[in-house]
Amino acid sequence: MNLKEKQLTSNYLFKGRIINLRQDTALLPNGNTATREVIEHPGGVCVAALTDNDELLFVRQWRYPYMEETLEIPAGKRDRLDEDPLECGKRELREETGATAESYIDLQPMYPTPGYINEVIYCYLATGLTFGEQDTDEDEFLDVFRIPLEKAVEMVLSGEIKDAKTQIAVLKVKVLRDAGKI
Repeated sequence: MNLKEKQLTSNYLFKGRIINLRQDTALLPNGNTATREVIEHPGGVCVAALTDNDELLFVRQWRYPYMEETLEIPAGKRDRLDEDPLECGKRELREETGATAESYIDLQPMYPTPGYINEVIYCYLATGLTFGEQDTDEDEFLDVFRIPLEKAVEMVLSGEIKDAKTQIAVLKVKVLRDAGKI
């Protein structure tokens, strides 16, 4: 079955610092048309940083859209569409936690909300950590925590960790650890 839709028109409703919002008219496989609202985002990177003691680095920060603190692995927005995701991940890990890593494993990109946003989040596992000073953005306030991998898995399964990219990364690291691949 043909599932492909074709963009017929596109109209920007909003262009901002982080996102753009456009409204498209799409030609459907059955010949009808439909309106599609799309949020454009340059994408982001998250890093599951694993210490030699099998602890993951987490940051707790205020997330304005939810009006609550969240517990997440270090992450951030790519500055440009052509920015190398791994370099972005290295920068975000260092800025948010002060850590640098000897080695990175690609945990593969993910689509966090494919129904209306084109954001891609690239995910990495970082090992061989060394620590320096945080260098957070001027408008970024966060606390850094170390949580044992097994405890982090429990927190994902209990719903204590709600952030999707963090849930996925924690579970991927657990699977790789159990398979002896890290």
